[in-house]
Amino acid sequence: PRACYHVQAGGEPMHEIGVVRSMLRTVEDFARENGIDKVVTIVVEIGDLSMIVPKYVEEIYSAVVRDTPFEGTELVVEVEEGQGVCRDCKRAFPIVKNEGYCPRCGKRNADVISGRDFLVKEVIVP
Repeated sequence: PRACYHVQAGGEPMHEIGVVRSMLRTVEDFARENGIDKVVTIVVEIGDLSMIVPKYVEEIYSAVVRDTPFEGTELVVEVEEGQGVCRDCKRAFPIVKNEGYCPRCGKRNADVISGRDFLVKEVIVP
């Protein structure tokens, strides 16, 4: 079974620790609902506008899963580029790469259309 789930941050001292714990609860619920006993790999997608630092998620993952059923699982982090559409000229463009400025008209007036999410994209089982 495959599905994407949004993960909400908890009130943990370090933002990414709370996000990883919430992600694990999401995966645990998904596994239980689908009769999955063992998870090998968790694939997540982190938007570069999500306020979550992928490097920190990767670094703390092994500590957060220690002494849990997820100990020994692999975490794969994919980063989704934040995209926007200029309200003035309607051009779609990568927001971070262009520091928020439209490469066509030079204005900084865009609607974000992607890159804000943190998703559990895939749960891989043996």
